[in-house]
Amino acid sequence: MLITKTRTTTLFRHFLLAMLTLSMFNLSMAQTIGPQPGALVIVGGGMQDPTILQRFAELAGGLDESIVIIPTAGGGDNYDEIWPGLRQFRRAGFTKLTLIHTYDPQVADTDEFAVAIRQAAGVWFTGGRQWRLADSYLNTKVHDALIELLDRGGVIGGSSAGATILGSYLARGDTQNNTTMMGDHEVGFGFLREVAIDQHMLRRNRQFDLIEIIEARPELLGIGLDEDTAIVVQGDRFEVIGQSYIAIFDHDHMLDSGGRFYFLEPGDIFDLKARQAFRPQRVLQPFERVLPQSWQH
Repeated sequence: MLITKTRTTTLFRHFLLAMLTLSMFNLSMAQTIGPQPGALVIVGGGMQDPTILQRFAELAGGLDESIVIIPTAGGGDNYDEIWPGLRQFRRAGFTKLTLIHTYDPQVADTDEFAVAIRQAAGVWFTGGRQWRLADSYLNTKVHDALIELLDRGGVIGGSSAGATILGSYLARGDTQNNTTMMGDHEVGFGFLREVAIDQHMLRRNRQFDLIEIIEARPELLGIGLDEDTAIVVQGDRFEVIGQSYIAIFDHDHMLDSGGRFYFLEPGDIFDLKARQAFRPQRVLQPFERVLPQSWQH
């Protein structure tokens, strides 16, 4: 009887160990789509709504926290402390701004260059062409420092090109023009996983453009942002803020009319893992008209 009890105890311990191992494996596989515990503020361009930078400041811990500005997407020859692009941040009340810039990935891959990010509470990427950001910073120590910033609860923001680079798929990444949706650069920083981001959506009549990417890469979620409109991403959810609309392109969901995308307005919430949109009310309810139906018939 003692042998049986001992054997039973041993088997039970093996069972618990197996369950613990399985739980740890599932936990490792259950990565969030967005950053956790950090945050992203992703803007469709324009930057005329002051509430967007106000939210960025709140997530960074206040206007007196250290903020790094990276203007590389703009393609200018030189950037310094009198660069006009810093004015909007100063008008917003930020007191500790540091500007860093290089087109050389070897420079970006040094501790000396990345140290400003490691000491910052937030980083902001301004507009231009997103492929310049990929060429300069992708898979360098700057990229590593940005990941570490999010891991310690910091915030990364970007507008226009600075928005698109934050996703995993780089829409409009072609070096020849900004109209080719799937160009010679297709990899972004990946802070928002399995996502392609487009900007200036309604202002530039781009509301149909992401369909090309989602048809070719149906596993991706497409997010189109209009100007002066942003999503604030924390973990697996984002909130829409600003003045206009964003659009969701999801190959496995469509409108009951057959439309392949649908709009969210400021205040709406989107669950990135479930790919479900919500309009906050007294009771949280799914969006009407969006059906769990593949584009392929």
